[in-house]
Amino acid sequence: MKNKKYIAKDFVLILKGMMEKYERDIRESKFAELTNKHFAASAIPKGIHCLSLRLTDEYSSNAHARRQLPSPELLPLLSNNSYYHFVVSTDNILAASVVVTSAVQSFLKPEKMVFHVITDKKTYAGMHSWFALNPVSPAIVEVKGVHQFEWLTRENVPVLEAVENHNVIRNYYHGNHIAGANLSETTPRTFASKLQARSPKYISLLNHLRIYLPELFQNLDKVVFLDDDVVVQRDLSPLWEVDLGGKVNGAVETCKGEDEWVMSKRFRNYFNFSHPLIAKNLNPDEPAWAYGMNIFDLCAWRKTNITDTYHAWLKENLKSNLTMWRLGTLPPALIAFKGHVQAIDPSWHMLGLGYQNKTNIESVKRAAVIHYNGQCKPWLQIGFEHLRPFWTKYVNYSNDFIRNCHILE
Repeated sequence: MKNKKYIAKDFVLILKGMMEKYERDIRESKFAELTNKHFAASAIPKGIHCLSLRLTDEYSSNAHARRQLPSPELLPLLSNNSYYHFVVSTDNILAASVVVTSAVQSFLKPEKMVFHVITDKKTYAGMHSWFALNPVSPAIVEVKGVHQFEWLTRENVPVLEAVENHNVIRNYYHGNHIAGANLSETTPRTFASKLQARSPKYISLLNHLRIYLPELFQNLDKVVFLDDDVVVQRDLSPLWEVDLGGKVNGAVETCKGEDEWVMSKRFRNYFNFSHPLIAKNLNPDEPAWAYGMNIFDLCAWRKTNITDTYHAWLKENLKSNLTMWRLGTLPPALIAFKGHVQAIDPSWHMLGLGYQNKTNIESVKRAAVIHYNGQCKPWLQIGFEHLRPFWTKYVNYSNDFIRNCHILE
């Protein structure tokens, strides 16, 4: 019969093994949850897909859906700098409608607003139909597909073709990267960040489009760029009066808070400082800033080499097999706009509604623009229920297309 001492030792070993298996199972379960969430966030909801298809069909069968936007007599206003110009770039018709509707309803002088909605070729007909059949008068809306910009050719932006066709990028986005991940050597937060960076939107031309605003809108002096996952809750006209001090980009800094996901970001959070080029050229403590609601002085921009710098660093990252930063448009923009950013009051732009379940509701109510950046978009089932109403209040559920596609039912 075994000595009690050895029995106790065996019991401890068995218990240790059980605990290790339990912790491993919990860890794997957490990673599986994050993976499922990633795919849920990347999928196109059935209702939104239905909306796009029905509106595209309407474009081909209904002359009213094809009417010129804006009407011919209003065309000169598209380049009139006494108006307030907004740019929205998206292939999500429902999201675009919320951005435009919320901005118009919050603006003190909507008759002075011009929206330039840019979409891709496959979504153009549906996007045009929506705004032709659902005007936001007295505001003016222009809908253009990227294929309609004569300047925006592969000859002028060859680096984007290289980005889209780069083998490492294709493998990164479409390969079996989850199965090959070493889960024992990463944290759930790091894993979630890597999954987020693999969103297909990061290699789409629509997402890179904001770096070409001075060329795309050659007659405009200043624009406000809005991401498609924002809601406007306050009059934005004072943004045109903000003193940018000769800088190009008015943006909210994201280095002033304590939360780990959104408002505590510096360059070290985005760049690989073990790469010699990054270590030589950048400071890890440099404050980061936010894309999503930016006031761009296009006149000041045209006097800089921001766009060329952006291209140059994209090429360097391709040469380095994407090892210089997390994929996305913000890291190269942080470099390109370095020294050209004017920090604006954080009340203009509240971020993180797609990340944080414990967002303070009163803070949300006070913000001029709220941003559902993160995976939990309000049009997805995984969106946070208590934050969704700030977005859905601008969805027209009486609209036949919205109703027949059962949006968010």
